[in-house]
Amino acid sequence: QVQLVESGGGLVQAGDSLRLSCAASGGTFSTSAMGWFRQAPGKEREFVAAISRNGGITQYSDSVKGRFAISRDNAKNTVYLQMNSLKPGDTAVYYCADRAGHWTISSLEYDYGYWGQGTKVTVSS
Repeated sequence: QVQLVESGGGLVQAGDSLRLSCAASGGTFSTSAMGWFRQAPGKEREFVAAISRNGGITQYSDSVKGRFAISRDNAKNTVYLQMNSLKPGDTAVYYCADRAGHWTISSLEYDYGYWGQGTKVTVSS
């Protein structure tokens, strides 16, 4: 059973940076593409970033491109989301997701088989 545990969320001010981590266990992390999604209060969950199994291919939503960076360390079974120049509009619960053995990246929720419980990020103005 794959387990994903996010950490690193918190309360920051606009312009600050945060790094989220997602530790995976119980699966084949190194063979799976991984993604980050977020859900703001009162809104549907949306795609943020994705990374291929070896880290060579990444994809970002337009709203975070140039500010966020996704990376992974397969030796540590961990995927990261470095978030810079945070804005109040980035306030959300952030979820990491595992493509369950599929190595190609995707921005679609239904392509991901496993999800973490989320970590909350609040950006004040």
